[in-house]
Amino acid sequence: MKNVEFIKGSLRHLRMTRFLLISFLFFSSLSGCGVYSFTGASISPDVKSVSIDFFPSYDPLAPADVPQAFTEALRDLFVSRTNLDLVRKSGDIRFEGYISSYQTRPVAIQGNETAAKNRLTITVNVTYTNTKDDTKSFDKAFTRFADFDATQNLADVEQTLIDEINQQLIVDVFNEAVVNW
Repeated sequence: MKNVEFIKGSLRHLRMTRFLLISFLFFSSLSGCGVYSFTGASISPDVKSVSIDFFPSYDPLAPADVPQAFTEALRDLFVSRTNLDLVRKSGDIRFEGYISSYQTRPVAIQGNETAAKNRLTITVNVTYTNTKDDTKSFDKAFTRFADFDATQNLADVEQTLIDEINQQLIVDVFNEAVVNW
């Protein structure tokens, strides 16, 4: 009887040791190539700060508040999802750019040649500079859109559409810059 209890105790000990070893290896692998977070960001440990310049609009059709809304949303995303310090200038990683296009166009044309839906499209050109690893730097245009019913007046839904598009754009920029899966 004592031998059976001894063997059962040894097996429990062996299972616990195996579980701890697998857990250790799993969590060790997460920190092997950079700093990982559950937001998906993979930022080198030597990157400590981020600077995000104001993104002006070069499209005369864009409402005056679009540049500020985009810039603040991008800053908020980096502050909330990373441990980087937000600095005014000369961050270890830097974002600058401009809103290059703000358009409304008809989509989903019906048989009577009227639009069933309209589409608001915003394009942002982003220059990302990683001062610690220049191979990760880029200069790229990001475009997103949102559709709205043609019976709606753009002025009535514009702010909601801008917020929706901004959220998509900032996630695209964030993913391109610091998510390296």
